[in-house]
Amino acid sequence: MPGLQIVYEDNHLLVVTKPANILSQGDDTGDVSMVDIAKHYLKDKYQKQGNIYLGLVHRLDRPVGGLMLLAKTSKAATRLSEALAKKEIRRSYLAIAEGAMQSMRMEHFLLQDAQGFVRATEKNAKGAQIAILNASVLAQKERTSLCYVELATGRKHQIRAQFKLSGYPLQYDMRYGKGQVGKQIALYGAVLGLRHPTTKENLRFVSNPITDGKIESFALYRNEIEYFLKTVGEQNERSIGKNTI
Repeated sequence: MPGLQIVYEDNHLLVVTKPANILSQGDDTGDVSMVDIAKHYLKDKYQKQGNIYLGLVHRLDRPVGGLMLLAKTSKAATRLSEALAKKEIRRSYLAIAEGAMQSMRMEHFLLQDAQGFVRATEKNAKGAQIAILNASVLAQKERTSLCYVELATGRKHQIRAQFKLSGYPLQYDMRYGKGQVGKQIALYGAVLGLRHPTTKENLRFVSNPITDGKIESFALYRNEIEYFLKTVGEQNERSIGKNTI
C-alpha cells in the first residue's frame, strides 16, 4: 500500500496530497484509491479493528494531483458536504493552458456522453449542468499560459472541458487536449480553503505541484509558482502544513 502524504490532521479532518494517477475513490478497476490508502493509514496509526469510517468530501480526476479533504467522523462529513454544496469550501487549481490566453470567466452548460466525455450543450438540454470558473493568467512562456483557476461550481472534468471549449486545452491532457505519453497533465489542486466543521476556524492549505506533487509539467514556471503560492500563503486566512510555501 503506497504511503500517505499528510498536510493536516485532527480528530475530525484529514487533508492529504493526492499523487497523480491515483483514484480518489475505488471504482470497477479495483485499483487502489486515496480512500483505501487513508483508511490503511488510520487503521495502522490508531490500531483500529474492523471497518474504518472515512468520508470523501470531494474528488480529483485520476490523472490530477493535489489537495484532498477527507472527514474522519460522520458529523464532520455531513457538515463539510453541506459547506461544499453551499460553495463555502474553496478549491483552487494551478493549470497550464496551450496558447496565450487572457484572464477570463468561463461559463458553459455541460453534459456527459455515454463514453464519459463532457461536452457543451444547450441550456435547456436534458441533464445539462451549468459550469462556471474564473481563470487568472499569472504568466506566459513558450506559447503557454500559467493560470490560477477558481471554481464556482464542481462538475466532472469541468476545468479540462471548459479550457478546451474556450480554445485553450490544458497541456498534456490525454482526454481533452494533446496528450503525450510520459507527460503528466498540467492541472493541480494547489489551494484548499474551508471553515473547520467544529471549531469554525478558517483554514487554508497550500501545495506546490513541483515540490509536493512531483509534477514536472510545471517546471517551466517554477519561480512564478513559488512566488504566487507564497503570496497566497501569507494572506489573512491561516496557512497550515508542511506543503505551505
